[in-house]
Amino acid sequence: MRAFMADVPAEFLRQRRAWGADRWDEMWEGVLHMPPAPNIEHQGFEYELEAWLRTFWANQHGRRVYHGVNLAPKGGWPNNYRIPDVVLLGEDCAAQNRGECLEGPPTVVVEIRSPGDETLDKLPFYANLGVPEVWVIERDSRAVAIYALGAVGQELVAPAADGWLISSATGINLRTESGRKLAIQMADNPASLRFLPEMRTSFT
Repeated sequence: MRAFMADVPAEFLRQRRAWGADRWDEMWEGVLHMPPAPNIEHQGFEYELEAWLRTFWANQHGRRVYHGVNLAPKGGWPNNYRIPDVVLLGEDCAAQNRGECLEGPPTVVVEIRSPGDETLDKLPFYANLGVPEVWVIERDSRAVAIYALGAVGQELVAPAADGWLISSATGINLRTESGRKLAIQMADNPASLRFLPEMRTSFT
């Protein structure tokens, strides 16, 4: 369900802060967007993906991985920011730590897309910010797409003949496998291959 409030009461915002319900709230050029909290499936998959990235991509090369950070353009905080699921910061990353937010483009933004959310609507923001790559992973199917920054914004990267999507920004390969799994590996390290999620992320 979508809703629009022309004027959000201060008491309503105070209650959201008190309940912690504003954790994932975003400001889109002064307009407040209030998505629901990600479900168990989403959070479990995100945890495993971040753990793999820290183990095989970040820790061994001095790179950094964060989740749930406010991402803003220069001078954009606090009136224009988004909160990706995960951000990857490479050695030459232009993003700056401003305390409340990261200002400028990370190397990669990862969005885990839930049905009906605003993931794809964020692509122009990430393009304007200058993010080299955006990974969009479907929560329910693990289908993955890479959008690379091109002349006209974020453009879909075509898979290789064997189905792998190659992240030029990171040296990571991604591919959807049967059984709702995401295959992920460092291109130069076959031993890093994993099929995520490895653990059960939902309750029955």
